[in-house]
Amino acid sequence: MDHSYIALTIFFTVYGQIIIKWQVNAAGAFPTALTERLWFLATLLFNPWVLSGFACAFLAALSWMVAMTKFPLGYAYQFMSVTYIAILILSTLFFQETITLPKLIGMSLIVGGLLIMGSHT
Repeated sequence: MDHSYIALTIFFTVYGQIIIKWQVNAAGAFPTALTERLWFLATLLFNPWVLSGFACAFLAALSWMVAMTKFPLGYAYQFMSVTYIAILILSTLFFQETITLPKLIGMSLIVGGLLIMGSHT
């Protein structure tokens, strides 16, 4: 049950990043004029989807604080690298971003590191 707080932290973090990227993409290119930039950011700031991403960042922080009461930081923090893997996969599925060979190698190193660290804790 204690690991569920780490899982919630990962879930809320990934959700927030994917939702904010989705809404930023939908908003279009970042304007060049200062007043247009301010309006662009204000529009995003009050977008309900973006607000849900911010709310999830807050929930991730709360989940992480609880996780910190259950585990040593060195043990728990290694699981945060799962967010990199999830974001890579979801950004490919939702935003048609490409998975390159260096990204695959990096993801493999992360998984390998998790396996090594998990086997020695």
